[in-house]
Amino acid sequence: MPEEIRKRRRVRSSTVALGSMGVLAAALTSCGSEPDKRCVDRDSYDVLSGYRVVSDQLCGSGGSARAYGKGDADWYYDADVSRGYADDGTFSRSEAVDRDGFGCSGSGSGGG
Repeated sequence: MPEEIRKRRRVRSSTVALGSMGVLAAALTSCGSEPDKRCVDRDSYDVLSGYRVVSDQLCGSGGSARAYGKGDADWYYDADVSRGYADDGTFSRSEAVDRDGFGCSGSGSGGG
């Protein structure tokens, strides 16, 4: 086999291997164990819209927003978000991870 053909084959197989590694890496990093979450006011539930999305700062680590007179804010996972409201989600992080396998979700994270 001529040297030029062997080089072309080597380059082609390297490209396939590197391309496959990139796809695998992207899949692994895009689906971590953290599900999509929104900070919502639990006291704001509306039957048609769901919970009102509030600033992430109100759901910060530890305290409830109630202590600041701002209602009862909490993380709401894997919700459908529309016009500032989140619905069809769960307040249970572990349930959200179980629902999507690895916490993959179609919508972005954060909000407020």
